Amino acid sequence: MDVLVVGAGPTGLLLAGDLARSGADVTVLERRDRESNLSRAFGIHARTLEQLDARGLADELIRTGTTVRGLRPFGPISVDFSRLRTRFPFMLITPQWQVERFLLRRAEEAGATILRGARAIGLRQDPDGVDVDVRHPDGATATLRASYAVGADGARSTVRQNLGMPFPGKSAISSVMLADVLLERTPDQPLNFASNEHGFTFFAPIGDGWYRVIAWDRQRQLPDDAPVTLEEVRDITRRTIGDDLGMHDPRWLSRFHSDERQVPRYRQGRVFLAGDAAHIHSPAGGMGMNTGIQDAANLGWKLGAVLQGWAGDALLDSYHTERHPVGRMVLRVSHALLTALITRSPLVRALRASVAAVAHQLGVVEACAARGISGIGIAYRAPRGSHPLTGRRVPDLRLAGDPARLYEALRQGKFVLVGHGFAAVAAPWAGRVVAASPAASLHPTLLVRPDGYAAWVAEDPTPDEARKALTRWLGEAGHHRA
Repeated sequence: MDVLVVGAGPTGLLLAGDLARSGADVTVLERRDRESNLSRAFGIHARTLEQLDARGLADELIRTGTTVRGLRPFGPISVDFSRLRTRFPFMLITPQWQVERFLLRRAEEAGATILRGARAIGLRQDPDGVDVDVRHPDGATATLRASYAVGADGARSTVRQNLGMPFPGKSAISSVMLADVLLERTPDQPLNFASNEHGFTFFAPIGDGWYRVIAWDRQRQLPDDAPVTLEEVRDITRRTIGDDLGMHDPRWLSRFHSDERQVPRYRQGRVFLAGDAAHIHSPAGGMGMNTGIQDAANLGWKLGAVLQGWAGDALLDSYHTERHPVGRMVLRVSHALLTALITRSPLVRALRASVAAVAHQLGVVEACAARGISGIGIAYRAPRGSHPLTGRRVPDLRLAGDPARLYEALRQGKFVLVGHGFAAVAAPWAGRVVAASPAASLHPTLLVRPDGYAAWVAEDPTPDEARKALTRWLGEAGHHRA
């Protein structure tokens, strides 16, 4: 087996689909024995939708949910997604299980094996591979061996624990209540949020008439296992929003705490950590599931390239180099949002309102917030002397011919060389790169990675310069795993 992925959430499933599409032999272990329609995450941001578009899933997924053009976290300040330069200038509200449903279908169609009810209970690695001990639903145990393993198994990751990897951080907020409810009165807006000295309440539609409520009562701090009653949720909703909207018939009531933690390394030998196994943070901003999916998009093509034999081990180190700073940024942003929301000091709350008013008038802060929370503004460090666009996200360029868009071309899971007259140059790397011409005059020429970031950018390059770039990123022409 090439890769064993532990965890069949969105992170693990996207990774498995990418690897299987690249020809890798991949198996996914999932301790749940069946799919669930109960899940915490429900917000899909623009950059994640672009990644799903590059896999042919975005448009279908959008039909399952509600699009929201902006957020208003507090005061007059708003996070306006409608001005983002993307096909998806909004946040999609749809439950995590819908995302998993599409990613599972894609992974299985590509040939990935999904083992449900299978729990990883031990892990060892040597220079040649990784052994994972597995307990099956009938209680039987076995050991699976793979060239690489990926822990995408959540905040309590067994993989991380077996690596002995520290998970430094702290508790951010406790006794947050979750409820899926029906409402007698429809909210005025798709998303409803309010906070004051009593706590906060957040409403979001999650399909079929159900609403997800996230509520926190400052005066009622109970352990995670303390039962939640509908009256508790109604009470804090009335004290924050002013109306409980006639919520009734809850199908799920739960209480949880949220930590802010991140592992120091995303790679240890032949084992990688992704998603909540590598970083967790408060739900403020709705960036958790999105960050994990983007971790997988970064790691998948790199593992595939190494397994195919045209990339060296150093490429795998770049997964940590690129994604660890992103995880750190997400922790900082979510912490800042949460701190602003739950502060009890009247002075600080007044100052927050003043700062929000100034930020709203300036507009620049709001635009930066939209780019950061949506993921559109994420970029990776480029080598010294590179073109300024190197390492940056490439927007969905219009192309001449078929496919008509860059993100349609990326659905092949290959690099895309966008420029005029480079088809013959790229031909020797045909299994690894797609040559495309822009629909309009485009300067510069771009070599776009499978995850939609610019690997190489040049103004009017010569064919030899293009060949050197292709060799650097795609190895010697014609070289691949037998």
